[in-house]
Amino acid sequence: MLEVLDIAAVRRWSSLAVAGLSRHEQALNQLNVYPVPDGDTGTNLLLTLSAAEQALAGSLADAPSAGVVLRTMARGALLGARGNSGVISAQWLAGLADSVDGDGLAAALDAAAKSAYAAVAHPVEGTILTVARAAAEAADQGSDQPAAARAAVLGAREALARTPEQLPVLAAAGVVDAGGQGLVLLLEALLEALTGEHDESEVDGAAARDSEHGHDHDHAGHGHGTGRAALTYRGPAYEVQFLIDTGAAEIAELRGALDRLGDSLVIVGGAPTWRVHVHVDDAGAALEAGLAAGRPYQIQITHLTSATAEGAPRRPDPTARAVVVTAAGDGIEELLIAEGAVAIGGNPSTAEVLDAILATGAGRVAVLPTDSNLRAVCQAAAEEAFGEGVKVRVVPTRSPVQALAALAVRDHARRFEDDVIAMAEAAGACRSAEVTTASREALTVAGRCRPGDVIALVEGEVNLIGDDLVTVCCGLLDRMLASGGELVTLLTGEQAPDGLVEALTAHVATRWPFVEVHAYPGGQPHYPLLVGVE
Repeated sequence: MLEVLDIAAVRRWSSLAVAGLSRHEQALNQLNVYPVPDGDTGTNLLLTLSAAEQALAGSLADAPSAGVVLRTMARGALLGARGNSGVISAQWLAGLADSVDGDGLAAALDAAAKSAYAAVAHPVEGTILTVARAAAEAADQGSDQPAAARAAVLGAREALARTPEQLPVLAAAGVVDAGGQGLVLLLEALLEALTGEHDESEVDGAAARDSEHGHDHDHAGHGHGTGRAALTYRGPAYEVQFLIDTGAAEIAELRGALDRLGDSLVIVGGAPTWRVHVHVDDAGAALEAGLAAGRPYQIQITHLTSATAEGAPRRPDPTARAVVVTAAGDGIEELLIAEGAVAIGGNPSTAEVLDAILATGAGRVAVLPTDSNLRAVCQAAAEEAFGEGVKVRVVPTRSPVQALAALAVRDHARRFEDDVIAMAEAAGACRSAEVTTASREALTVAGRCRPGDVIALVEGEVNLIGDDLVTVCCGLLDRMLASGGELVTLLTGEQAPDGLVEALTAHVATRWPFVEVHAYPGGQPHYPLLVGVE
């Protein structure tokens, strides 16, 4: 048994945390209280902690203390953070790192909880924050580190079990908070790193599939499928993802081969099916490694580089302005680029957003996240960019249609701050909605939906349920236009059927003859239709 969290224990903790999150990734994803197909807290936490582990891959043999190594781990987590849960976890690690050397583990857990709370503008109880605070309060200040870790784990588990009492939406769903469950896994990995005691929670994601209602705090709203980024990022040129059916021995060989080819390697699952994610310069070599191990399928290759960023100035031009917008879909990306924005695809990390900001070469950059779960990542990137001499403002947008509305009013003749305010007002005046297929049974404010039902969400809440896509879409437009509107923007997704736009345009022309309709192929995953009404 170790008496203190030393450098070796920190490294072991990082590996154990990634392993634990890998085992429970899908179960955490299924703690999702909306019946939509893109809840991803588990994936976001796994990618965040994988980035932290990657940061520890360099030589830290000369590090003077565990705190220094933890700071490296926290820095890697912050730059690799995905989603709200990833950013909060990174801030929790940073608080832990700042106090663990001088004050001991119990005091460090208290500092970590305070750091996590400080990362959130409007903290909500019944979330990962509550679990972090409970863990700190449970740890005995006078005990040794293993005892403090045991007490923290117990306190965190008890707080997690109470989260449904604090958030009615969790109680209705019959689930605990996904981010809080993830933090419990991190604390259990910490205890194992200190003592060798393996006592890991069972994550019952299956309960979410059978629950009455739900909402995942990392719900993306428009899909986190990998998109094509429009700028160069420092590092490998391609992101490669695929599924593969093979055995554990073959996966071990594949892991070694891909680790030699690139970084950001994540392989999760279990025989026979595994999911592979890696960043490489040679996508063909990565696929060849996959073919040597089995049969890759559902292959996605994302080009992370573009000649447009080559030669971008290292020092920002203080007089230049730019806009960076997240995008999920090739069509949406093209629309954003046509409006003069830089589009960054998929579910980007803090580092990827930061790279996009810096690659513009502009000294003043507005960042528009196109779903609420990306706001924390974009804000973290904005704070990092400040250290590089770039003033960044994050415009509160939660949909691509709101981002398009914001870009339409941009005016470089205005002061930068005034321009940001105008964009925010335009985004706020655009009501947004999306149509998708229910991923599970749930009781919503619009009634009970079942897997396969077509559901329409307005500002994140299920408003309509039906069995026919066109009928639900027409009903959604009627409901939104009943409260006013002059312009409707339709973005069709990759699953949209032929004739959908024509049917909806004809419906609006008949029922709302003075309303203008603009329709574009968005190509977004999961959501056949995104709607904006201005």
